[in-house]
Amino acid sequence: MVLLRAVRRVPFWAQTLIGLAIGILLGFLARVGDIAWLDSTLTQVGSIFVSLLRAVVAPLILLALLVSISRLGQVTNAARLAVRTVLWFAATALISVVIGMVIGLVTNPGRGTGLSTADAQFTGRSGGWTDFLTGLVPSNFLGLQANTSVSDGAATTSVSFNVLQLVVIGIVLGAAVLRTGAKAQPLVAFADSALTVVQKVLWWIIRLAPIGSAGLIGHAVADYGWDLIGPLGLFVVDVYVGCLIVLFGLYPALLRMHRLRPGKFLAGAWPAITLGFVSRSSVGTMPVTQAVTTRNLGVPQEYASFAVPLGATTKMDGCAAIYPAIAAIFVAQVFGIHLSLTDYLLIAFVSVIGSAATAGLTGAVVMLTLTLSTLGLPLAGVGLLLAIDPILDMMRTATNVAGQALVPVLVAKREGILDLARYDGPNGDGVSDAEPVKAPVAAAA
Repeated sequence: MVLLRAVRRVPFWAQTLIGLAIGILLGFLARVGDIAWLDSTLTQVGSIFVSLLRAVVAPLILLALLVSISRLGQVTNAARLAVRTVLWFAATALISVVIGMVIGLVTNPGRGTGLSTADAQFTGRSGGWTDFLTGLVPSNFLGLQANTSVSDGAATTSVSFNVLQLVVIGIVLGAAVLRTGAKAQPLVAFADSALTVVQKVLWWIIRLAPIGSAGLIGHAVADYGWDLIGPLGLFVVDVYVGCLIVLFGLYPALLRMHRLRPGKFLAGAWPAITLGFVSRSSVGTMPVTQAVTTRNLGVPQEYASFAVPLGATTKMDGCAAIYPAIAAIFVAQVFGIHLSLTDYLLIAFVSVIGSAATAGLTGAVVMLTLTLSTLGLPLAGVGLLLAIDPILDMMRTATNVAGQALVPVLVAKREGILDLARYDGPNGDGVSDAEPVKAPVAAAA
């Protein structure tokens, strides 16, 4: 008990960093010592943590959207809030993809790598515009989808949730509640109560993040190490530099334009950003993102419960803007293909419009294949980048999560509903046994 109390006194972000350090050390030992059981244990620990997060995310998204949209009727200019949120998603994605293209054009990451087209192969799932359309239309009430795989003659079927379909279902149900009026209040009351229970379970799971992050980062180090970077070193640096420019350059500039202190934003959103880095899942990090957005950054709960889940599935400046822009230039250079001005405009278009095709999927492979297929570039080029994808995905996801917290802050500030006292006040760690503080929603100025 004494040890447990001592651990609880350590800030959550510090616990996560300690978990990261331990995971890196264990992963290094597993790789250098060729300790198979340690690698397997790290893999299982990380997988269990991510599975627990995903198990709770589905009801969280559905209930949060239903409740939050039903409350939007009490918010002044709710429709304008939604429209401005989507427009800011698109605007920041456009600037991010331009940053990615500039970095790619300046550094030429695909030239002089020593890679040949014979090294390029890709047999996995490719992305297309039909992924976006299919993802929008629910195939059943809960957005369930079954995947069957065959191994050694045995067929295994797994069931998963399509996150984008859950978002659509939640929005439709919330809108129906608004139109139904008083008769729908019992449903809203039930959903609100169920949401409280789900959030409580979620805080318990998130408390395991330091252990889960140790497993995830340890597995990445043990299985991939740094020796696989080799000829792709410049590409890796480009992606990290692009994400860092967006995270510490673009986002602070936008905050200063709105007379908000960037340091307070980064400090307030840091628990979510670090969890996104180690978990490599915007959707899995969504509960913490929502908590810090309301608790630390002063965004009203009613608005954040709509904007953050929407952003977790469609707002991906790292995975859907910076990465595919640099990767497309890399693949074109490896295959000796010249990109025209039209091609660069297409990259920007796909990044702004097509990022929803990645919703609910791990990593950015679908978004990359969507970009390459739109440009007519060889999809085999994806195979060159798969080995280092986990290393890239950590920084991409951290950038995604920061953007998902940033846009609600900007929109709330422009609409006059941001709690500036909370934004400028002391920050919590974003994780607590208590409910996120519900800031009152003021009328828009």
